[in-house]
Amino acid sequence: RRMSPHEPNMLRDGPGMTPLRRFGVVLALVVLLLDQVSKLWLLFGARLAEEGPFQITSFLEFVLAWNRGISYGLFQQSTDIGRWALVAVSFLAPIWLGRWMWRSPDRLTVASLALIIGGAIGNGIDRAVFGAVVDFVHVHFGSFSWYIFNIADAAIVVGVAGLLYESFRPGGGKPAAE
Repeated sequence: RRMSPHEPNMLRDGPGMTPLRRFGVVLALVVLLLDQVSKLWLLFGARLAEEGPFQITSFLEFVLAWNRGISYGLFQQSTDIGRWALVAVSFLAPIWLGRWMWRSPDRLTVASLALIIGGAIGNGIDRAVFGAVVDFVHVHFGSFSWYIFNIADAAIVVGVAGLLYESFRPGGGKPAAE
């Protein structure tokens, strides 16, 4: 049987792969890759643990902080049970978010969810491998010091902001995943 040019190519696109879904998957993978490469370079290339912090600008430096909790250092875990519970959440949440992303027809929703998924998996890998998340970006202005974060954290924050924006814009608040 010859395929119509309008039918999806299952060998090329996979079942149900659309350009929007492909965009989401690629964006999540880019976030994950940037996050993991930056952390590995800082740990093993720049040897941040051995060499100590280094100044990037007058308000930005790279320092090493091991976060045993979740965003903003909440829910710090000092036991293996706590650590592995956070690892499980780090990998189960992206599955649920991925289902939502897969069903969404909205580009902003897909992009926002992809950022969160890539970031969650990146931090989950850290928890599984190192027992804590590698945080390194420290922003400060005079005596004001912002929390220390990483690329995954920044992607998650931008993704959540995108979902919040979408929920408040006219026509936004469409039902989420079923």
